[in-house]
Amino acid sequence: MSPSRSNLGWPDLLLVLSALVWATSYGVTQTALHWVPVAVLLALRFGLASLLLAPAWLRLRLPRADWARVAGLGGLVLLTLTLECWGVLHTSASHAALLISLCLVFTPLAEWAWLGRRPRILEAVACVASLTGVVLLTAGGGLHLQLGDGLILGAALSRTALGVLTRQQMLRRPLPALALTGVQSGVVALGALLAIWLIPGQAVALPGLTQASGLWLAIAWLVIGCTVFATGAQNLGARYRSATRVALLSGCEPAFGAVFAALWLDDRLGYWGWSGAALLVGAALLAVLPTPTLFSARRALQATDAGTG
Repeated sequence: MSPSRSNLGWPDLLLVLSALVWATSYGVTQTALHWVPVAVLLALRFGLASLLLAPAWLRLRLPRADWARVAGLGGLVLLTLTLECWGVLHTSASHAALLISLCLVFTPLAEWAWLGRRPRILEAVACVASLTGVVLLTAGGGLHLQLGDGLILGAALSRTALGVLTRQQMLRRPLPALALTGVQSGVVALGALLAIWLIPGQAVALPGLTQASGLWLAIAWLVIGCTVFATGAQNLGARYRSATRVALLSGCEPAFGAVFAALWLDDRLGYWGWSGAALLVGAALLAVLPTPTLFSARRALQATDAGTG
């Protein structure tokens, strides 16, 4: 039996936990980029993840059209992460975590236009609350738009498309979450290797990094925690939950990311920032509440009137 789509269930808890883990990726990525360029980091992170998940994705038997769609999802992951990684280089980790959350606003509109799913009332309220939380977090962090912030905004748009198209694929042909994650990781790794070859300055002598224990600890966390677990959990969530609900539950990520950046990188958050973080978490909780009894009773009354009229 599939989990309930209206009440809190294990997919929701898994999505919140994945948001907590994924939120650390901004600070850890910023740390790893002290040693290697963006393309090298992506190649190592996702190449290793794809190898770990090879037993899952090598068993997939799909029509050619589905392989093309799954590879396209991997291409969107590559685009999103490239924009995020370059953005992190030119802005703070807390700003990156905050601006990426604008996909909370984009996703319900995109899912409505693309898949014909109209957001529930509580979801719409949660989106507004999330956007308000982002504004408060931004005010608390003293955000001034610059190149890195623009790249992160582009990543928010790309992530929106990824969420909606992943949900569309799961509705058309459900896939094992770890197998999908493995294919996506392989596409990202191949794209990153191509970038190393084509873009000057991306190549790096890996033998000289064997003593950089901090780099390999960061990569291990990015591979196991932020890719295999967090991305796999979000792909699993897309199988049981709408793209809007996945985005809202993952909306805890900027709050977690800002707190992590404050603790790990000494980014200052401030009173308004803490208020915005609390509002974002509250909005995620609001999204999983069932439709209020008042609205359910009103719909039942209208249905009764229509049947007796």
